[in-house]
Amino acid sequence: MFDKKKIEEGIRLFLEGIGEDIRRPGIKDTPKRIARMCEEIFRGLLPPEEDLLKCIEGESHDEMVLIKNIPFYSICEHHLLPFFGYAHIAYIPDGRIVGLSELPKALDYFAKRPQVQERLTSQLANLLMERLKPKGCIVVIEAEHLCMSMRGIKKPGCKTVTSAVRGIFRKSQTTRQEALELINKKED
Repeated sequence: MFDKKKIEEGIRLFLEGIGEDIRRPGIKDTPKRIARMCEEIFRGLLPPEEDLLKCIEGESHDEMVLIKNIPFYSICEHHLLPFFGYAHIAYIPDGRIVGLSELPKALDYFAKRPQVQERLTSQLANLLMERLKPKGCIVVIEAEHLCMSMRGIKKPGCKTVTSAVRGIFRKSQTTRQEALELINKKED
């Protein structure tokens, strides 16, 4: 899928375009390094290596499951600069549950591609609803975007918060509030 030669050629052109000497010792191998890096940070463009959100056979639960403060990194598709932060994912099973590591794996899969935070948030919620068929889910993502921190408006430290709310979390203010209180609860 990844055309390393094309990536290397593009990076060489880019470096020349900004006035860099592509033969300079510190730069000459940069196109190869970037091509290798792309395989890692954009692996979400490839089909997943295994099924996302595999259910645990023989287990059943019907109360809220929340994993919070899941770190992630992604690349903004508008400026090709990183955005990074934390995701909080909760769902209320309708019997089916997944192993706890499955939620961070799904987050990583969708984050490892040119992305916008709003889409990332919705993709996770939609996947949960599709695969687990829970009573509902909520995904909250807080991230700092380097396209806002180091260029443009230059406001480091600003956080963008997005949420996707499905099922009972959308219908019941009490359920949504319980999830948000758990997400925002500070550790003792």
